[in-house]
Amino acid sequence: MRLLIIGSLKGQLSVATKIAVDRGAAVTHATDIDQGLRVLRSKGADLVMVDVAIDIRDLVQKLSDERIHAAIVACGIDNDARAAAGAIQAGAKEYIPLPPDPELIGAVLAAVADDARALVYRDESMAQLVKLAAQVATSEASILITGESGTGKEMIARFVHEKSARANKAFVSVNCAAIPENLLESELFGHEKGSFTGAVARRIGKFEEADGGTLLLDEISEMDVRLQAKLLRALQERVIDRVGGTKPVPVDIRVIATSNRNLADEVRDGNFREDLLYRLNVVNLKIPPLRSRPADILELAGHFSRRYAEANSLPVRPFSSDARQELLRARWPGNVRELENTVHRAVLLSTGTEIGVESIRLPDGSRLAEAPRSAAEKAAQVAGEVVSASLVGRTVADVERDLILETLKHCLGNRTHAANILGISIRTLRNKLNEYTSTGFSVPAPGAGVAA
Repeated sequence: MRLLIIGSLKGQLSVATKIAVDRGAAVTHATDIDQGLRVLRSKGADLVMVDVAIDIRDLVQKLSDERIHAAIVACGIDNDARAAAGAIQAGAKEYIPLPPDPELIGAVLAAVADDARALVYRDESMAQLVKLAAQVATSEASILITGESGTGKEMIARFVHEKSARANKAFVSVNCAAIPENLLESELFGHEKGSFTGAVARRIGKFEEADGGTLLLDEISEMDVRLQAKLLRALQERVIDRVGGTKPVPVDIRVIATSNRNLADEVRDGNFREDLLYRLNVVNLKIPPLRSRPADILELAGHFSRRYAEANSLPVRPFSSDARQELLRARWPGNVRELENTVHRAVLLSTGTEIGVESIRLPDGSRLAEAPRSAAEKAAQVAGEVVSASLVGRTVADVERDLILETLKHCLGNRTHAANILGISIRTLRNKLNEYTSTGFSVPAPGAGVAA
């Protein structure tokens, strides 16, 4: 856990620092927002504790502008309800009164750590993926995580880090697509003073920042082929060369890479080194798109609705039946990221006791793009509607009897086989059949019936 404290905290700085260090946090201090931003650019942080006297709204906006992600907690010298409310409205996740309570700071640190590795899923395909990720996390193997944009590749990477032996060290993420090509080398490997115009001081790169921990190379397919060669050497020899440096620097890191492209195709097209792919792809975790994980859609929607209701001091509302159907029908080309944005908007727009379908739909009122269905899926839906229609007006006992007798016919009267298919004991089945016989229904004898 990396903690950045911004401000003087009215003399309580040393106390808060000692508590955080005792709880396992690596603490850095900054006097104001500008110095804090320099720390975040160079070292990063998982949590930022800010003196409530500092302009928290300005800090939140600057972090957003630079795409720096870190939880913010405001701190003040007394229980000022107005200051606490203002800080949270400005974007802070929590307000901690000072002098600090050790248990409260410990709980905040634990909550931020838990939030970083929280995985929300219910679908069996994701359950299998998470199980595999936990299994390989304990190794030192490089991992390649693939999947469409927005499926949650960075979440899985953080999960692997938290389950590894490096969990108490840094997790450093670099988006290779967001950094200009001419700056990415310096960002990754650092540079020496005077190595190029503007290099006014030595800078530590992400490899050294992640030393002892995990380095995530997000969207690695966007990396220039020339730089890939330098990355390959770093992975093979565990040393790096700073830009303008004269001697190699040893590093101890685990590399996780992600891509939303097929890297085998990129190799064939000459855009990606084959030897680097082999080095990275020791284990491949392929995340299925959200449209292939129907059980996750409502689970995630409920998670996001609770999160954004609490963040905006709004009541937690359930989704209406029509809204749930709209969510399940959608194709979700943006995957979990698109679902999160949709639910966030719905939470803000809803005014009734439920989140209605009108809040789920696009801002212009149009429906979400529906997932394409195969002929088999359409036929299954029609068959399901026919079956559902045939059940209306009938008692449960009548439906149960027909199900048991039809199953027995397809099993050629074999009681044991039919009981296994129905999920009941052979004794229960025999009692049911005796009941049907006594009321005049024809029960297939063993060896009779229609083969399935």
